[in-house]
Parts: sequence; C-alpha cells; structure tokens
Amino acid sequence: MAKFSWSRLMFLTMLIFVLALAACGNGNGDTSDDEAADDPDAATEDSADEGEDADTDADSDSDADSGEGTEEEDGENGEDGESAADGGDVYNYEDFPQVVSNDSDPTGEGELTVGYSSDTPFEGTLNWAFYSGAPDADMISFFDESVFTFDENQIATNDGAITYDMDEDESTVTFTVQDDVMWHDGEPLTISDYVASYEVIGHPDYEGVRGTTDGFTLIEGYNEYKAGEADEISGIEIVDDQTAVFTYTELAPSLTNGGFWFYAFPEHHYEGVEVADMPNAEQTRENPIGIGPYQVESITPGEAVVLTKFEDYWRGEPQLDGITVEVTPTSTVANAMENGNIDVAMSFPTDQYPDVADMEGVEWLGQLDAAYTYIGFKLGEWDAEEGRVNYMPEEMKMGDVELRRAMWHAMDNDAVGEQFYNGLRWKATSLITPYHAAFHKDDLDVPEYDPEEADRILDEAGYEDTNGDGFRETPDGEPLEIQMASMSGGDVAEPLANYYIQSWREVGLNVVKTNGRLIEFNTFYDMVENDDPAIDIYQGAWGVGTDVDPAGLYGPEAPFNYPRYETEESTELIQRGNSEEALDTETRTEIYHEWQELMVEEIPVAPTLYRAYVTPVSEDVVGWSEEYGHDPEGFNSLTGGGLYQVGFSE
Repeated sequence: MAKFSWSRLMFLTMLIFVLALAACGNGNGDTSDDEAADDPDAATEDSADEGEDADTDADSDSDADSGEGTEEEDGENGEDGESAADGGDVYNYEDFPQVVSNDSDPTGEGELTVGYSSDTPFEGTLNWAFYSGAPDADMISFFDESVFTFDENQIATNDGAITYDMDEDESTVTFTVQDDVMWHDGEPLTISDYVASYEVIGHPDYEGVRGTTDGFTLIEGYNEYKAGEADEISGIEIVDDQTAVFTYTELAPSLTNGGFWFYAFPEHHYEGVEVADMPNAEQTRENPIGIGPYQVESITPGEAVVLTKFEDYWRGEPQLDGITVEVTPTSTVANAMENGNIDVAMSFPTDQYPDVADMEGVEWLGQLDAAYTYIGFKLGEWDAEEGRVNYMPEEMKMGDVELRRAMWHAMDNDAVGEQFYNGLRWKATSLITPYHAAFHKDDLDVPEYDPEEADRILDEAGYEDTNGDGFRETPDGEPLEIQMASMSGGDVAEPLANYYIQSWREVGLNVVKTNGRLIEFNTFYDMVENDDPAIDIYQGAWGVGTDVDPAGLYGPEAPFNYPRYETEESTELIQRGNSEEALDTETRTEIYHEWQELMVEEIPVAPTLYRAYVTPVSEDVVGWSEEYGHDPEGFNSLTGGGLYQVGFSE
C-alpha cells in the first residue's frame, strides 16, 4: 500500500506541474493558441481489418478503457461514483446502458442532427476502398454499409446484403447478393460490384493501404494480379449477376472474422475513371453513393454531410426524413448537446463526461471501445519498392529494447486513466485487447510503473549522465534527445503529452516534442506514415476491427506497421495464427497468447490505455444502440445495419 500511495503522490505532484505549465503556454513554450485540433485520443488510425471501418480515433479524447492487472485490480475500472485520487468520480463503462431506453414507436419523420466531435475537418475521401482516417470512415458509415453482418463474437453472419457459403473441401466460398438491394442512383447491387472491390484494391495502380491481409492474398491469382502479371484474379469466378465463387489457396480462420472485404464498390459509378484517379474523383469526394438507408444530398468539405431518406433501402423504410452529420468542436460539443442543437454526439470527449454527466434531456450510452492507445517506437522505415518493412533497429535511436523497456516502466498508466479520464480509460497490457476476449491474455506479465526499475535498467544498459546536465547520454557517450510526436486537440492532449514527457525526464531521458509542439491530426499521420526523421516515438491509437489477426498492424508487409518492426519469430506466429492449424480455436488462442508475450519482450510499441466511449443521445431519440453485433430484431445503429430504425418519438 505504501508503494501505491507514493506512486500516486508522485503522479499528482507531476500532474499539478504539467497542468500549470500547460496553463502558462504548454510548459515548454511550444504551443500556440490556434493549435487546438483533434485530441490525440480522438484521432485514431485506421482499422487494421481489411473490411473493418476503422472507426477509432488516434488518441483523441473520445474513447475507452478497460482495467486489469495491478494491485488494485478489483477497482481498476472503478465503480460508478467511486472517488478518484483527485476527488473526482471514477466510472465503469459496464454501468452504462448500450441501447436507449426510449422504446416508443418512431414517428417516421424528422431530421436527426449528429455532432461529430472533432477539432479537425474530415479529409473527405468518402469511399471504403480509399479512406485512411477514422473521421472519413464515420461519415461513410451514414450512407454506405457493410454487405456482411457480424455476431457478438465478430463472426460474419448471413443477415447482410451478401451471404456466403464455405466449402472447406474445395477451399471455396460462394458469395450471393440478396434480392432488391439497390445503390442510391437506382442501380441494383450485383456481385460484380463486390468483385470490383477486390479488383480495385488489388490493382497495380492502387495506392491505398488495403489489400495485404489474407482475405485478399489467399485468393488464387490475387498476388499475380496485384503484381501486374495478370489481367484478372484467376480465383474469382462470376457465375451470374448475383453469385460468384472465390477459390482460396487455403481457408484461414480470419476469413469469416473480418477477412472478407466488407463493402461493395459501385463499378458503374466510376465508369471511365482510372484506379489511380479514383481517390480524388468527384465520385469519391462530391457525389459518393452507397447502399445504406440514407443518401448524400450535399457535402460541405471537411465540415458536414447532409443526407436524405433512401426510399428503396432493402431492409425497410428509414424512420427519419434525413440526417445531418456536422463536425462539432470538442470545446462546444457538450453545449451543443445541452442546448438541443444536436441530437447525438459521436466521438464525445470522455474527459468531459464528469462535468456534464447530469445533463438534462440526455441519456448516456457506454461501450468498450475496440481500440487501444500506445507509444510507438520507430525501429526502421518503409521500403516502398519492396512493399514491406525495413526493420533496422541497430540504426535507429530507439533500437535498444532496454531503453524501450525503461520508458514503459516510467509510465503510470493506472493513474493516467483515473486522473485524465476518470476510469473511462485504463492501463493497457496487450496489443490484443479485451474486445477480442477469447484471445486476450489477461494475465500478461508487463512492465509495471516503477521509476526506480527504469533507472536501474538504464544504468545497466549504459545510459548515463556523463556531463552533469541532468540527462542521460547514449552508451557511446553521445547526446540522446528523443523526439516525440503527439496529436493536438482537446483539453487533455497537451497535459497528457507533457505528463509522459515529464515522466521520462524524471528518469533522465531528454524527451521533447517533435517540432516543439503538438501536431494536427492529418499532418501527424503524414509524418508517421512517411517515417519523418523528426519522429523517434509517437503517441497513437488503433481501432482493432473484427479480426483479431495482428498482421494488418504488425505484419512485415503491412503499411500500418508504423514502428517498422519485423522479426522472424513474430512473423511466424502471426502466420500460424491465421493458418489451417488455427481453425481450432484453442490452438489459435495459444498462438496469440505466445505472440502477446513476445510483444512484451520485444516492445515495438508500449500499449498505454484501453478505452471506453460514451455517447450522449437526446431522450426523444429511439432506436440508437451501441451494442456490438447484428440482431435481425435489433441493431447497432451504424455497424449492425440498424440505422434505418433510428427515429424520434412523439
């Protein structure tokens, strides 16, 4: 108990220090008043799943957490109303409902206004094949939907616009389009539209980040097509307008767990447009279409999307006349909700919840977020010519695993979750999150918060302060300055970044902000993706999607492998985890437990926080749900195909 109290005392002292610095201009004199953009917790990277809609933000202030593994394990998430160390309440997302309690019949009329909480404009690449950021994905989800639905275990069901039938003996999957599914321009959805997704993403001129997972690469002839050695994908046979048979080299367990591409591509809509030109074409940015219950009427670039009811939606008549989704600054989103200017607030900053928890006329929903926040260490670079990671730790500043281990020991993420997020985020331990409960190793032995242990590790590794300036030099006696990139936005972004920096400085590491300031969302990811030499470490977050397979984030050929990490052992475990051997769930679990242990040993990234999110919904809204999975009698409003059932009560 003494150790717990002492660490919390150190944390609170440091927190007061960094908050005071932030109030005086960032603590390091490195911030300007006009800098506020996405909270680094509201800005998430894209989903790792090829089909998943990557709807998590890269560490902005709008997500979740889940607790485990310390001396206060039973209270890690906190009970509703339990006091945090600073006197504030600590909340548990499990205490929140996931579905609105208003069970009235919808009137079938009215226009829903959704405030999308963000300080950064959405980029506007409004097609699933080409988008790269969570804000765009969230916008797309209002007018286009997955052709598949998934159960609570993230396994594909046959309740969507396309059904599937697997033949394990022949290693084939037959896909069939249901009747009466229409595009917004009145054209029927055909199986060619689904096949077109694979042909566009696999095209040699495609420059996006998708198409590298087993759902693509295991299709016979896909790799030859992608390399430009064939004009078509030999393993795809179109039988008729509604049916196609895909032949795979093997049927991997991830195929039904997020491996199938989720979305159809409106081939006719892009007629005459070259693949290389599609991301910036008007069909993508000005006039996108989908198969969802609402169709795009107008777009204010970066600011809003106005949608109207699509009368021919295949599941049934939508219960609203229209929906407007508008970007709402994090500083005003709570007021907009309280004043009735918006009916729902998506990506609501969780750090604001304690101050507005008693807002009248609003029901708060909560859910475990399929995401985690992390500190990434640059360990190599992307080889665009080879299309793979060039892992070269011996040449990188962060290449010493003992340096990375010491930095993990220096972070008190238990306290961060309580003090910054009132328990709605909590210490992360593994790169496979509790969202994938069947594969998450909840007893993983990870570096605990222990600054003295961090000091010991650094001393033994040869990082010493040789010139008396208070900062350690490298084992070779060279100055060591570690540049950290973190996203701007929200009230928490600056003090949180300052806290981590100060924590590392407490153990003698000279960590500074890249460019001397926090970085706007889009610029941040441009820099991270291009391996900007001004970034040694970065604070980001991942939306993990339906498929537990980590290949899309940590595989050697994954563009999203931002640390640029690759080892033979990691790659072997990733491949085994999605092989025929792993069709046995127990075997697959054992493999992924071993991979999680390896990540703690090698630390390409240090997970910091799991997260929960909260969504305020006006009490006159019916049908809004944050449940995972699709129930033909129920829904998740966006991901479960249930948006058409959302409406207003009398």
